[in-house]
Amino acid sequence: MAATRLFLRASPVKSSLTGLTGGVRSSLGLTLLKRSPDCTAKPKAQRRHAAHFSYHPDPAPAQHGPTQKMNLFQSVTSALDNTLAGDPTAVIFGEDVAFGGVFRCTVGLRDKYGKDRVFNTPLCEQGIVGFGIGAAAAGATAIAEIQFADYIYPAFDQIVNEAAKYRYRSGNMYDCGKLTIRSPWGCVGHGSIYHSQSPEAFFAHCPGIKIVVPRGPVQAKGLLLSCIADQNPCIFFEPKILYRAAVEQVPTEAYQIPLSQAEVLQEGSDLTLVAWGTQVHVLREVAAMALEKLGVSCELIDLQTILPWDTETVCKYADVFGQSVVKTGRLLISHEAPVTGGFAAEISSTVQEECFLNLEAPISRVCGYDTPFPHIFEPFYIPDKWKCFEAVKRMINY
Repeated sequence: MAATRLFLRASPVKSSLTGLTGGVRSSLGLTLLKRSPDCTAKPKAQRRHAAHFSYHPDPAPAQHGPTQKMNLFQSVTSALDNTLAGDPTAVIFGEDVAFGGVFRCTVGLRDKYGKDRVFNTPLCEQGIVGFGIGAAAAGATAIAEIQFADYIYPAFDQIVNEAAKYRYRSGNMYDCGKLTIRSPWGCVGHGSIYHSQSPEAFFAHCPGIKIVVPRGPVQAKGLLLSCIADQNPCIFFEPKILYRAAVEQVPTEAYQIPLSQAEVLQEGSDLTLVAWGTQVHVLREVAAMALEKLGVSCELIDLQTILPWDTETVCKYADVFGQSVVKTGRLLISHEAPVTGGFAAEISSTVQEECFLNLEAPISRVCGYDTPFPHIFEPFYIPDKWKCFEAVKRMINY
């Protein structure tokens, strides 16, 4: 079971069994929840695990009907609930999902829809994804959960060599486009090497799949429903530090947010900031600091979809928001994953090719270091607002 594996993989972290009817609960997963930025803890522990950003909720969308206050994991649950209710072929499976999962994203769904539609799997990521490929190829809407993105690597062959290529190698006679793989992703304040990684760049090198990372509850539900409806296999990474810290008014009915469309969150004229997931909130603070301390106007873009990514919005798309890098002449990209080979490098290369004559300064990447993700040194590893702000100053003074 997953709690047992967490003990083996993350020793000396302990896990506990809480009865056969309640399933297995990972004490590490519960600790990750308890130490989310909005939780109560002793002052010393609260300072140690304080978030490196401030979350500012988006306005409630009015176009999708009634809304309800939800955090990010509840918005994911709502999306899955909508899917199971509206699609009789939909199934959800993974480690401990039957009792709700270590982050509670599937809580109550087995009781509501039955054990044949929401069920546990063995501790075998390769098997989880392989089963999902078969179920999707047979016509089911398959929603797989990998308990932590750090443990997705055993399924790498199934994702890259099977799911991504199934349609192509059969000449479009068969496909597994109804497969969606969900996974908690990114740093959380104390996850160390096996519960903090951001592996999106590994999969971005593989045509045939889509990769999505939301920044908050409203986006999480809309983008997840779009992934589930999309006719291509999708990987949906969920920033685990936002599961409880991010709270917004989320529509209760099903709605979709288009994939492969970046969102301009703030207009600007001097510098373009690009990020996805948690790092969007870091750069939102950087934009405010740049305006207050330097008089620099930053344009902030949430990429949302990593593959295929929205080159038009970032590079040159002309609409009410202007032309982004063509307009600002400067670009800063930030992500938690290590800098070498990170997806920021792909964005940087494309922008350099498309906008070279418009650039006023070298493109800047502020990312994680080329080391394993540390534990006690996480505050020094993550690309926080101060590192990003220093990069902004260097670019403006170039």
